[in-house]
Amino acid sequence: MTTGSLLYLDDLRVGQEFLTATHTIDSGQIVRFASEFDPQPFHLDADAAVSGPFGALAASGWHTAAVTMRLIVEGVPLAGGIVGAGGEIAWTKPVRPGDTLRVIATTADIRLSRSRPDRGIVTIRCETRNQHDQVVQVFVAKLIVPKRS
Repeated sequence: MTTGSLLYLDDLRVGQEFLTATHTIDSGQIVRFASEFDPQPFHLDADAAVSGPFGALAASGWHTAAVTMRLIVEGVPLAGGIVGAGGEIAWTKPVRPGDTLRVIATTADIRLSRSRPDRGIVTIRCETRNQHDQVVQVFVAKLIVPKRS
């Protein structure tokens, strides 16, 4: 990404959409992530997962969030990077081996900072969707975005 393509607060508008690239999840990724960060049977073992809450192997919600973050960083060209100031997350559907994820990020609100006139707070709604266009995660984030100098 070149500096010329970075977006500042002044460049954003409510309703603006960003579509990211895709990432396909496989069972090896699911098990590796879970082994290190969320070691529960329904994320670690396909046989054990059958009797778990999802009925089959499913990615950790935190794995889905991490993939989402990567896709947003690569697909939403904000000046200063993706710097969070809070947010809410909901997992609406399990992510399975073979799912291909993408993110649709929509600017929901833009506010100037009261204390820092060189920046603002942008609320962005990020829907992570699978290859069937089903929403698997919703992440509403408040991001700190600089103004043009």
